Amino acid sequence: MKITDLLTKETVTLQLRSSNKSDVIKELIDSLDRAGKLADKRKYEEAILAREAQSTTGIGEGIAIPHAKTNAVKSPAIAFGVAKDGIDYESLDGQPSQLFFMIAASEGANNEHLETLSRLSSMLMDMEFRNALLASSSKEEVIRLIDNKEKELFEEEEVEGRSSSADKGLILAVTACPTGIAHTYMAADALKKKAKELGLNLKVETNGSSGVKNQLTQEEIDNASGIIVAADKQVEMERFNGKKIIQVPVAQAIRKPEELLTKASSGEGETYRGSGSGSSSSEGKKGRSGFYKHLMSGVSNMLPFVVGGGILIAISLMFGINASDPNDPSYHWFAEALMSIGGGNAFYLMIPVLAGFIAMSIADRPGFAAGMVGGLIAYTGEAGFLGGLIAGFLAGYLVLGLKKVFSGLPASLEGIKPVLLYPLFGIFLTGMIMLQLVIPLKAFNQGLTSWLGGLGSGNLIVLGVILGAMMAIDMGGPINKAAFTFGIAMIDAGNYAPHAAIMAAGMVPPLGLALATTIFKSKFNKQEREAGKTCYIMGASFITEGAIPFAAADPLRVIPSAVVGSAVAGALAMLFGIGLPAPHGGIFVIPIVTGGIFMYVLAILIGAAVTAVMVGLLKKRVTV
Repeated sequence: MKITDLLTKETVTLQLRSSNKSDVIKELIDSLDRAGKLADKRKYEEAILAREAQSTTGIGEGIAIPHAKTNAVKSPAIAFGVAKDGIDYESLDGQPSQLFFMIAASEGANNEHLETLSRLSSMLMDMEFRNALLASSSKEEVIRLIDNKEKELFEEEEVEGRSSSADKGLILAVTACPTGIAHTYMAADALKKKAKELGLNLKVETNGSSGVKNQLTQEEIDNASGIIVAADKQVEMERFNGKKIIQVPVAQAIRKPEELLTKASSGEGETYRGSGSGSSSSEGKKGRSGFYKHLMSGVSNMLPFVVGGGILIAISLMFGINASDPNDPSYHWFAEALMSIGGGNAFYLMIPVLAGFIAMSIADRPGFAAGMVGGLIAYTGEAGFLGGLIAGFLAGYLVLGLKKVFSGLPASLEGIKPVLLYPLFGIFLTGMIMLQLVIPLKAFNQGLTSWLGGLGSGNLIVLGVILGAMMAIDMGGPINKAAFTFGIAMIDAGNYAPHAAIMAAGMVPPLGLALATTIFKSKFNKQEREAGKTCYIMGASFITEGAIPFAAADPLRVIPSAVVGSAVAGALAMLFGIGLPAPHGGIFVIPIVTGGIFMYVLAILIGAAVTAVMVGLLKKRVTV
């Protein structure tokens, strides 16, 4: 449903009479009620105020979007009001609000108000569009501006949704990254933007953290003129059997969208040959990229257990190092519960899940059980993170071998392979081998932990420099993930210092670029300065990928600057003796660091400042 289907002249107010937040809400509600959109005005006001009590809907930049979903709404609608002088709406940025959109959604609207809110938020980020709304002299002009802007931003998505077998010139793309947060959508946006510039018809399927969106149909695949799969984790590949595809890491779509689209439009690519089993695996790539995909499949599925469990453990430690021990004087029942949930259960599943999904990525579902059992043996045998990795790859390739061994069985026995033969022999062989491997792996882990614990301050600084540089050099790629997984392994082993350096270093590239766009404005164009504002949030949230657009646009200046700043932050975190028991969370977990909150923040800020100054000195002044 379009925004202008919900917004009518009757619910537009060109100049609000209100002077405070409470009055604005009442005035917009009156507008909806006069237009006959509300069944119960008082009850709707209660719903709006209840939403405001959770957190303000003043999103900043002069915009407020109060909204509520309730059976007090007769029919979904939007009320719009302008206050050119601004009204204090308790906005997140502390600035007065001038544009107000009130969304009224009925109880059966199936989250329609949230989708509308998302569209409005995207549209209102355009400063020129906001200024145009402020300058509107008639209700008709307001509706026309909104309608045109909505078409401009979302027409492409609507065309994609209507694609059919008739789209002979359609290029298809699939994007996916291990966490499904940053790279997945950055890659999709980069491809869409470049396709529009080149005049190409493109549809992108995203495999993000919230699931598959804009899924490709078989008709579209059959008639596509080119297919791009930019993914660093397992995606459904069997549907492309017999088609030419261009298969690359997700970062390639961000950095080289034009090159990929040009190749796809000219029919380049390798013919994908699937297994014919209806599998959803991605075995088309061999060698290093195949290994990385299997590894990231395990890591991405393990991450929720690590993050959730790790933060619960960290909160438990806030009550006291031994507060979860009933025999300790500092004992607290809640600390024990947190430690039990986080360490005794979430962390208990961490390594089995890692191994299970690595094996599943290699051998599909038949490998999952063997991988899980192998991972559990690694965990209970104290073989640690390394043991889980070995168990996953061992189980996966063993089951692949079993598939070949049993391929000659009669067709009448085909049904018992996945339910009997693969799990029976897969679990047995993986288990027998892992039982022998856990002894040397346990000794190796203990030796590594002892070595790290015995490092002098000089060696710790060197380790911080190395881990910090790794976090920045490819900003979410294989090297970054290698450092991150090492940090998780150290948390599991009870050594919290390496991951403190890793998170500090990972926050630096986006924070440094954000700072650079603020201080050295003449070195960046308007679009980059706007992107810099977003980098403050991404950096604070430990999303290193926020710096990728800057690195892709100017790699020779940005990447060295980011690497140096991150290395400095990592070294300082080690030098200051900081420990971090939580694997993720950015500024939200800084209160639970050990060794000094102030010193940890200082390490991050110094690293970001180094990156910002280097970028400012190295980049040339923008001339347009």
